[in-house]
Amino acid sequence: MAKKNTPEVKNEQKVVTKYDRKMEARKQQKIKDARQEKITKTLAAAVGILLAASIIISAGISIISKSSALKGTYIKIGDKELTQLEYDYFYNSAVNNYLAAYSSILPYMGLDTSTDFAKQQYTDQLTWKDMFDEMTVEQIKQTKAMADDAVKNGFEYDVAADYESFNTNLEASASSAGISVGAYYKQYFGKYATVSNMEPFIKENLLAGAYYEKLLTDNAPSQEEIKAYYEENKQSYDKVDYRSFTFTADLDAEADEDAVNKAMDELKAKAEAMMKARRDGEDFETLCLENASEDAKANYEDAENEYSLSEGRTYAGIPSVMAQWLYEDGRKEGDITVLADEAGHQYYVVEFISKYYDEADDANISSTMASQRVTEYAAALVENYEVTDVKGDLKYLTVPPVQETGEDDN
Repeated sequence: MAKKNTPEVKNEQKVVTKYDRKMEARKQQKIKDARQEKITKTLAAAVGILLAASIIISAGISIISKSSALKGTYIKIGDKELTQLEYDYFYNSAVNNYLAAYSSILPYMGLDTSTDFAKQQYTDQLTWKDMFDEMTVEQIKQTKAMADDAVKNGFEYDVAADYESFNTNLEASASSAGISVGAYYKQYFGKYATVSNMEPFIKENLLAGAYYEKLLTDNAPSQEEIKAYYEENKQSYDKVDYRSFTFTADLDAEADEDAVNKAMDELKAKAEAMMKARRDGEDFETLCLENASEDAKANYEDAENEYSLSEGRTYAGIPSVMAQWLYEDGRKEGDITVLADEAGHQYYVVEFISKYYDEADDANISSTMASQRVTEYAAALVENYEVTDVKGDLKYLTVPPVQETGEDDN
């Protein structure tokens, strides 16, 4: 059998040179670089899209937030729908007025104005933010009630002059603060506040205030009513003139009962000796100088002023131990006594001069009576203004009232 002449296959292996390896490495690097560039471009495009979206979303949220604050219903007071813009006006006004009124004692009240009010406790259950919210809502209710009642009763009042005066004062405050009026509005009334969008709220508040003043005038009592009120509240309005001197025990904080009793006995003896000397005709101021400590003697050495003399003092402005004695019926000029203040470790020598009523207080009584009447009237109006927390931000509304328990409760 003849053989087929087939070509012979030779398995030859190419020899790879150093040059070949170098060229192949360059080729693979180009492929790798091209792949990485494509990936980078794809990621960059994706990031760009996300970044653009986030900017759009952020701007959208800001726009939506502002739109909601300016137009959306934040709370309802009766049938009144208030935006957050209007609520912020009342809230910031209430807070600023409160802080101004109590600025000197805020540290003692535990309020740090540089820290979020919502993170500071006012009571065990309420934060300072809650307290300010409650104050704000009550102010809104009163303002709306007064404004509505004014319209109902045909009260007409042009607030233009008051509004101009308001803005003049605000511009002066902004100038003093070194900021623009626009910035001051935002600082004082809220971040969305402007001169134009605050105008209707301010004017309504001015109208309510003017109507309240009219009610006070309309409810002013007669002279007979003032006299009757005074007769029922003499202690609050009668004034007294008297002289007094205080003997105070010099006790260590760790003093025991025996030491306290001994010191009080010594003070009593000194006070009674001074009282006897006064009854014998000695000058009260001179006796004060003789019994005063070295640090206090200068107070009694001024011949033109009687340091021991108190004039025109009211019951509430006198230490209670002294006030009770001074205001007793039948007290007459020249009465003198020694009174113990056990809690303060003191003895008083007190001499009564006179008790009287200052007719200038008729105006104070009239104002008090009118205010009480208008307050009662306003309270009845406000009952119809129920609060609806649309946004759920008024946390104080969810806190149950504190239950008062009597001594007999178990």
